[in-house]
Amino acid sequence: MTATPYAQVLFAGPDLLDGSFAELFRGRLVELRGAAALADIVDTGAGHDGLWQRVGDGSGPLLVIDLEPQSSSQHVDWLRAELAAKTDRERVFVTSLFGQLDADAAGAACALIERPELHLGCVDVPALPGSHAWSKVPAHEYRVLLCNGPRCTRRGALGLWKMLREKVKAAGRLECDGGVHITRTQCQFPCDQGPTLSVYPPGHWYQVRSEADVVRLVDEQLVAGRPVPELMMQRP
Repeated sequence: MTATPYAQVLFAGPDLLDGSFAELFRGRLVELRGAAALADIVDTGAGHDGLWQRVGDGSGPLLVIDLEPQSSSQHVDWLRAELAAKTDRERVFVTSLFGQLDADAAGAACALIERPELHLGCVDVPALPGSHAWSKVPAHEYRVLLCNGPRCTRRGALGLWKMLREKVKAAGRLECDGGVHITRTQCQFPCDQGPTLSVYPPGHWYQVRSEADVVRLVDEQLVAGRPVPELMMQRP
């Protein structure tokens, strides 16, 4: 790879220290940038304090590569704004895979280093509007929380999330009066019974492991208002 204008490049995201994704990512990173690059990995699974510290301790131009699996333009703007508040905003740049992570995420991340046209500065980050539709509590009767933590994701939670949203929308119940507000969460527990889906009110915790489970839950609990005992998690 060609030389870059950065004094340092940091790879920031969750699950970069342990697990199969971390194993693949770290091995590939060593292939591409040498063993010393392992020191440039910042795991944000428990929060971003470690990243803020690394950025604050350094000097010279810095590139932060965002490896958040659920990243979006809003997440990247948040990251840029936080970095601008914690260090010299003129020296820090951010780029992202926008959640498009696969087995060669390290290769894709390293390729971004050579794409300066995709690097965003931390100066003049777009401010949040003072009032907007998404700044209000959405109209709803039920609030549904579907776990997208690492263990539920391995059991298919991401695909079930997409189907859940599609089914609720098709039923005409997405974020409306008498409808449903859906949120993805990190780990809710209990992982061994997941994927975990909780509904408030009435506070039921469900195990959804198939598309059929999602369809039944939408039809019975969220549309007809009837609990589905067969899908409820066992409590001690």
